Amino acid sequence: MKKLYRSETNKVWAGVIGGVGEYFDIDPTLLRLLWIVIVIFTGIIPGLIAYLIAVMIVPKKPEGMQ
Repeated sequence: MKKLYRSETNKVWAGVIGGVGEYFDIDPTLLRLLWIVIVIFTGIIPGLIAYLIAVMIVPKKPEGMQ
């Protein structure tokens, strides 16, 4: 069973979007661009709050896992 983790190798800030990209096997750069567009069109503050909540909820990948 696949689990969602924050990426340790493909991260800009906390690795949330990199982890989502690894989970769904999608290029994280495209996800980051999509996230920026969504945040700009829906409001910057709610988007930042959502990202901070994701940082607190999504766990870091345990050491030794690939």
